[in-house]
Amino acid sequence: MTSGNNESWAPDTIVVAAGRPPHATNEPVNPPIVLSSTFYSLGESNAGEKVYGRFTNPTWDPLEETIATLEDSELPALAYASGMAAVAAGLSLLPPGGTIVIPRHAYNGSLALVAELEQTLNLTVRRVELADTVATLEAFDGADMAWLESPTNPMLEVADLPALLDGAKERGVLSIVDNTFSTPLLQRPLQLGADVVVHSATKYMGGHSDVVLGAVVTRNPELRARLHSMRTLHGAIPGPFEAWLTLRGIRTMALRLEKAEANARELALRLNEHPAVSRVRYPGLETDPGHARAAVQMDGFGSILCIEIRGGAPAADAMLGRMRLWTPATSLGGVESLAERRRRHTGEPESVPENLVRLSVGIENVEDLYADLDRALTGA
Repeated sequence: MTSGNNESWAPDTIVVAAGRPPHATNEPVNPPIVLSSTFYSLGESNAGEKVYGRFTNPTWDPLEETIATLEDSELPALAYASGMAAVAAGLSLLPPGGTIVIPRHAYNGSLALVAELEQTLNLTVRRVELADTVATLEAFDGADMAWLESPTNPMLEVADLPALLDGAKERGVLSIVDNTFSTPLLQRPLQLGADVVVHSATKYMGGHSDVVLGAVVTRNPELRARLHSMRTLHGAIPGPFEAWLTLRGIRTMALRLEKAEANARELALRLNEHPAVSRVRYPGLETDPGHARAAVQMDGFGSILCIEIRGGAPAADAMLGRMRLWTPATSLGGVESLAERRRRHTGEPESVPENLVRLSVGIENVEDLYADLDRALTGA
C-alpha cells in the first residue's frame, strides 16, 4: 500500500489518497476485499505472517493505514468489530482496582461500560464536568486513566484538550480521547498529547449508516502491542467487507462533513431564533459556552447540534413524530439527517434535559431540512 503519510498532504487529500495500492502497471486503483478465514502457512509462524483471519486480514491494512495517517500516527490503527469494541479495548488498559476520570456527559455506551467495570474490576470512577478545566485537572491526581470527549455527547461541551492532555501527561495518567464527533478532519488529539484515540467508525468514517465498525490509534508501540493482543485474544475483529465499506466511506468524508457542517451552522442560527426552541447547543454559535475553545483547537465545529424544545419531552416526541425528511433514529454522521430525543435511552444521565433533541445534520438541501424542522416544531 502507498504510505499516505506525506506531510505536504492536507487531510482532505489524505482521505482520498491514503491506503491505495502502489502506482504500478496492472495494480488496481482500489484495494481488493480478501475473503479468507485462513492463509497458506507452513512450519513455524513468523512475525508478519498472516496465518489466520483473527490475527489480520489484507483488507484491514489500507483502512488502518488511512485512519493512522489522518490521526498523525506512524503506527497503523487497529480496526474493531464496532465502536463499543474499540471503547472496550481502550478501557482494557485500565488496571483492576484502578481509577478513571470520565466526563459526566459522554457517549452512554462508554458510561454504561465504565459503570459495569466499576463493579467487576473494583474501579474508582471520578465523574467530572469536562468543561471545568481546574476541577478536571484536580480529579487527575492519583488517577490511572483520563477518558475524554470533546465535544461531549450529547451536551456538546468543549474541553480544553491541550490543557487536560498536558495535565494528564504531567501526572502520569494515561489519556484516551473519543474523537468520533470531531473526526480527525476537525481535531487530532494525538498531536495535542493524547496517548490513545478511539472512534466509532460507524459514524462519519463509514458515513452511510450501513456498517458497524470501530478503530483505535496510538503512537505508542507498547500500547499498540497490548491492544493488538487484546483484539486477537478477545476476537472483536471487523469483517473484511465492513472494513472495505468503511474505507470507501472515508474517501468522501471531507466533502460530506464540509456540506453537513455548513448545513448545521445555518440551522443553528435559524433555530436559535425559533419560538418553539428554548436553547440551541452548537459550538459554532458565538454565544455557545464552548465556542471560543472550539475555535482555537478545532478546524471546524462539526455537524451535530442539540435543541431543547419548549413544552418538555411530550412536545419533543410530538415534533419527532411529525418529521418527514428527518429520520427519528439513533446514531449520527451519515449522509441523511437524523433526530433523537436522547433521554429516551434509560442509560442517558439524568442531567441531560428531557426535552433535548440531538440533530445529526446530513447533506440534504438546507432549505428542505429547515422547512421540515419548522413544520414539525410548529405542528403546521
